Amino acid sequence: MATRTREEASAPALTALRRVAYFRSVPAAELAPIARRCRVLALGKGERAFEVGEPCPGLFVIISGAVELRQASPRGREQVLHAEGPGAALGEAPLFDGKGFIATAVAPTRLVVVPRTEVLGLCRRHPAVALAMLGSMARRVRRFAVLAEDLALRSVTERLARHLEAAADGEVVNLGLTQEQLASRLGTVRELVSRALAELERGGLIERRRSKIVLRDAERLAALARGESDDVT
Repeated sequence: MATRTREEASAPALTALRRVAYFRSVPAAELAPIARRCRVLALGKGERAFEVGEPCPGLFVIISGAVELRQASPRGREQVLHAEGPGAALGEAPLFDGKGFIATAVAPTRLVVVPRTEVLGLCRRHPAVALAMLGSMARRVRRFAVLAEDLALRSVTERLARHLEAAADGEVVNLGLTQEQLASRLGTVRELVSRALAELERGGLIERRRSKIVLRDAERLAALARGESDDVT
C-alpha cells in the first residue's frame, strides 16, 4: 500500500470537486470548506488507492492519471471491472451502504478523498447531488450487467471483437495495453487473447502492426461483436 499523506491542498481539491458532475449544483462557497477537509493521495504505478473489503473513508475523486478497478481470484487471475480518468469519482456504493470496497483501485494517479460525512451531508442538503450519484451508480450497474453477460455468454474472440470495435478510431485501434492487460479487461488469460488475435488476423478481420491494430473488415468484426456470427475464416 502507498503511504497516505495529508496535505493542505484545498485549491487542487476544490478544483477537482468542481470537475465532478455530482457537485455542479453546490455553491462554490459551500464546496470551499469541504475542500479544506479533504486529503490528497499521490500514488505511483501499481500502487493501490484502496483494496477490496477495506472500509470506505469517503468519495475518491481523480485529479490526474488513471485508475483501474479490479477484482482477483484466489489464484491471482484478475478482472478489470472498469477504468476511470480525471474528474471521475469512485467508491459510491460502499460510501452509502457502509460496507467494504467491492474492488481494488490500482494507480498511477492523484486523488482527492472527500470524507464520507461531508458527502452524505451534501446529499441531505442538496437532493440533486444524491440524484446525480444514483444516476452514476445506475450506469455502472448497467456496465457490470454487460460485463457479466460477456463473461458468461460470449467467447473470448467475441469479447475481443467487441473491445476492438469500441476502441477503434476510424479503422485503427491504438491498444496501449499488453496482452496480459487486455486479458484482464476481457476476463481471460494472455494465451487465449493471443490465440483470438491470431484467429481474427487469419480470418482477414484485422491486421496487427506492433501496438496498433487495423480493422480490415469492420462489418464482419461488428457482427462478431454482436454475437451474430462466429465465422472468422
